[in-house]
Amino acid sequence: MPPTDASPGSGTSTGPGPGPHLAGGAEDTLDLRLTEELVALLGAGEPVATGTRSPGGAGESALLDSPAGWGAAGTSAGVFQLVPVRVERDLTLISRWMNDPAVAAFWELAGPESVTADHLRTQLRGDGRSVPCLGVLDGVPMSYWELYRADLDPLARHYPARPHDTGLHLLIGGVADRGRGIGTTLLRAVSELVLDHRPHCGRVIAEPDLRNTPSVSAFLSAGFRFSAELDLPAKRAALMIRERALRDLL
Repeated sequence: MPPTDASPGSGTSTGPGPGPHLAGGAEDTLDLRLTEELVALLGAGEPVATGTRSPGGAGESALLDSPAGWGAAGTSAGVFQLVPVRVERDLTLISRWMNDPAVAAFWELAGPESVTADHLRTQLRGDGRSVPCLGVLDGVPMSYWELYRADLDPLARHYPARPHDTGLHLLIGGVADRGRGIGTTLLRAVSELVLDHRPHCGRVIAEPDLRNTPSVSAFLSAGFRFSAELDLPAKRAALMIRERALRDLL
């Protein structure tokens, strides 16, 4: 079960470990070469595959209605887009974020790049119920996301799941992007993308660690409501829900 956007005391973040969180290393962007690759990918360059899988790469099944094709969202922070992870392109950056102590406390993926690579490849070689993505803001990769089918996840054993419930995990990679509301802005934008492009999904779900007050606060500010406390194997979590029926009211 993945995480959201804050480092302890300064942001939000959710991860597969004890709880949701957003955090990252002191270096908050990719090097120029990789940024150019992603700008080309988002523009007229290489298309992102949908509905198929490539080794270590960018495809996903229809279980999540192909996030690669959802397009960009305009936000108050800039133009934001989810770009499915390609291990050969993105591993060094994501591993660096995972080794930031503020991130490692929640995601528990610190260590050599092979630790993060195993985590990513497990999802990429799966059936598409979890899709790892880079969050790209104004052409710069600055966050890591996992979209997952909460109704098909072990999480479903711990709450009254509904068909097509979609879960979010998030970490914000750059220190400069934390603690100033970007997590809230992006959580709202991504949950809107889910509801816009997944017509059968009635709810977006998250399960941040209850101790991660900034993360819980960011979800509340993004239109989620606190539903329950959950005793999960690795943490006591706050079940946060954003409902399609209430999206224009919260």
